[in-house]
Amino acid sequence: MAENAKLEAILNWLAEKKADAVRVYDVGKQSTYTDYIVVCEGSADLHNKAIANHLLDMAKEHKFAVIGKAGLEFGQWILVDIGDVIVHIFLPEKREFYKIDNLFSELTAQPQGDTEA
Repeated sequence: MAENAKLEAILNWLAEKKADAVRVYDVGKQSTYTDYIVVCEGSADLHNKAIANHLLDMAKEHKFAVIGKAGLEFGQWILVDIGDVIVHIFLPEKREFYKIDNLFSELTAQPQGDTEA
């Protein structure tokens, strides 16, 4: 599934902490700031925090630059920006409420080169 080593490592780290419903969106052609967006969920805010902290620890250990992080204090929606891979960690009800998968599915389904005047 993963086309590069960083993405593969991140997916493995998410699996180590039992992240659920992991989806990968290849947005490299539509985005100037990242290549992949990973969306996953944990079972509770503490689980999400554990997933995020493991991701941050492993990124540091492997010398992946963490550009930013947000939402760790509450754990309902955590974002970890590791440059060409951005990870969103949700509670299931927040993921459904924001319909983030629909947003990224629509983004990646856009035909390339089509413009309307």
